[in-house]
This record gives sequence, C-alpha cells and structure tokens, in this order.
Amino acid sequence: MTFTDKLRARWTAANSLVCVGLDPDPAKFPDAFSDDEDALFAFCRDIADATAEYACAFKPQIAYFAAHNGGESALQRLIAHINAEHPEVPVILDAKRGDIGSTAEQYAVEAFDRFGADAVTLNPYMGRDSAQPFLQRGDRGCVFLCHTSNPGARDFQELDVGGEPLYQRIARTIAGEWNSADNCSLVVGATFPEELKVIRGIVGDMPLLIPGIGAQGGDVEAVAKNGRTADGSGLMINSSRGILYASMGADYAEAAARAARELRDTINRHR
Repeated sequence: MTFTDKLRARWTAANSLVCVGLDPDPAKFPDAFSDDEDALFAFCRDIADATAEYACAFKPQIAYFAAHNGGESALQRLIAHINAEHPEVPVILDAKRGDIGSTAEQYAVEAFDRFGADAVTLNPYMGRDSAQPFLQRGDRGCVFLCHTSNPGARDFQELDVGGEPLYQRIARTIAGEWNSADNCSLVVGATFPEELKVIRGIVGDMPLLIPGIGAQGGDVEAVAKNGRTADGSGLMINSSRGILYASMGADYAEAAARAARELRDTINRHR
C-alpha cells in the first residue's frame, strides 16, 4: 500500500484529520522521565500508543531527536514501534530535506530505509533533480514545503514569479509535473487560510499537511473551510505541543489522548 493509499484509508477508518506531531523536548517531560536514559523513546512511544486511535498520521521531527546523544537511535526505534503496533497509521518524517541529486539519494535512504518512514517533508527550492530520488519511490510520500506557517513565509514564498506568487508556482508545478506517482503532498500553514484556499484550488484532491494550529494561532474552522476536499478530507492537521504536553503529571498519556480526541472532534464539526 502506498503512502497516499494508507493516508486515505486512515482518514476513513479513524474518521480523523489529526496528525500527531512528535517533537520531544526533555525539559517539558513529566517528572516520571527525569532519570530515564531512554526518555526520548519511552515518552514518544507512550504518546503514540495513547493517541493512535485518533491519528491519521504521526509526524516525528528529526531535529528533536538528533539534538541528543542516541536520539537518532530512539527515533529509529520509535518509528519501528509505530510500524509494528499501529501499522495502519502512516509516519511522516519531518526532515525538510533538499539537496543535489547524489546527496538526495542518501537522504532518501535515510528517511525510507534507515528510519522506515512512509513519507518525508522536503524543500523544493533546488528543483526537480533534488526531489527525484524521493519522487521515484512511488510507494513513499513526498511532502513539499509550499506556504509555511511562520511569519517569515512572506519573505520569499509570496514573491512574484512571472505573474504569480512563488508558492502558487510551487503548488502548480508539483501537482502538475512532479506528481506522476500520486505520492506528493504540500505543507501549508494554518496561519494563512486565504493562501490555503488558493492552493486547494490549484492542487485538487492532493493531501495537505497543515502545521500552525494551537500555539502558532491557526484556526481550525478556517483551515477546514478553506482546505478540505469535497468529501471532507484531504488534510493532515498537525498538533504537537497541545497534545504532547497536555499534562505534566502521571496522566500525561491519558491527557494526550483526550487532547487528540478533542481536536479530532473539533475538526469534524467543521468538515
């Protein structure tokens, strides 16, 4: 089953558009992990197990693991755990890779073979040849940055390129030229709902990964209204901190599950 097939099946089976972001910061972990040398893995494993029934995808952010000694091993074990225990939930490695072809080939091996992710986030700035090693893995997903959620997104992404903003050119090119294997998606920030509406109009039913809900100020209703497809799906609405750190107490896993369920229900009210 391809990434896209797996994601679409999950939207239906779980009745959820929630993407659970796994961005572990040991400084924010519950006290139970204060002396745990395996805290990165153990905390994220518990969160994944608690929230899996409400998730359409998991999105571990590689920097939060790689910044710590042994962190990449913890990430590898975490994805292996999710693949074994929750194989129906796709895993998107948030790595934002993008480099010359020979290096990109190694990054593709890293994401798909070493870590076992179903998809990876990518930067399209260096063009088609930098994306080709990922695109040619038709069973895996390529999630390209398009219009990101940060304030600085306007610095370059909205520059005019031949009569249209750069982000629209990116959306049009990826949807029209790069997506021959139906394995492409785009990252579009929840903080730019009008741009989200434009992008949806350009790319049709292509899946969109939506960061920026919660701490960054994105509005669930606006995202659902502007980004959903005709059947009420098409979105992976990411929440990281709001789910991961829903409680600092012994009930951290149960609190994460409640937060994921509440977000799912909130999204569903606007689908």
